[in-house]
Amino acid sequence: MRNRYEVLILTIFRNHHRKGVGEFEFERSELETVAKELEIKLPKNLGDLIYSFRYRRGLPEEILGTEANGKEWIIEPAGRARYRFRMAKVSRIIPRENLVATKIPASTPEIISAYALNDEQALLAKVRYNRLVDIFLGVTTYSLQNHMRTTVKGLGQIEIDEVYVGINRNGQQFVIPVQAKGGSDQLATVQTSQDIACCKEKFPNLACRPVSAQFMSGEVIAMFELTLQRGDVKVLEERHYRLVPSDQIEEEDLKLYSSR
Repeated sequence: MRNRYEVLILTIFRNHHRKGVGEFEFERSELETVAKELEIKLPKNLGDLIYSFRYRRGLPEEILGTEANGKEWIIEPAGRARYRFRMAKVSRIIPRENLVATKIPASTPEIISAYALNDEQALLAKVRYNRLVDIFLGVTTYSLQNHMRTTVKGLGQIEIDEVYVGINRNGQQFVIPVQAKGGSDQLATVQTSQDIACCKEKFPNLACRPVSAQFMSGEVIAMFELTLQRGDVKVLEERHYRLVPSDQIEEEDLKLYSSR
């Protein structure tokens, strides 16, 4: 039996989609109109419906059945209270299970670990306190703002999980938007695209290096550096890190790391 989110998004899709069309837009208000017509009770936060299909669940089979040429449907912002269905090459960023995990001496304060409220906040805290952005990118970085909400031309309101600024040995400066997902949520290319657009608008003089982080099993944190190529999000680098007490980093581990 379908849940109300699936019924609503499928109805919106059918109202707009035409064979051979690779993208189309719809208004957020259409969710309210369709819900009223179908006598479906809407969630208090309409944005949760869109969030759900971006990060938590797959689209209905009827929508997936229209995908072609190795592309997938994504739902991206298209302005104030507007969204766009668009066919893209990749919609989710999935960590590779066979990648070696580098052991890093754990530096998360115990009190932070004890009181982190959810997986995303815990992940952002571990990335910050263990300087994983610095280690991963090879630059010195500083957290500028957590959960930055702002508006971007052509997209409307967006939120970046955390924004870092950084500098390398040559003095080049960077802005680094970080997307973090824990639990059952998955990393999505939509957020990366909007993070890049935001950084270009708000920090035009800084080089943008978007990073995504994902909790994996076994206390492993997957880190990705991403970029846009011909409108599609691509993975430039993927590394996995395991935070451990320093006495669990053995001589064999250090020899392995020195040979890379």
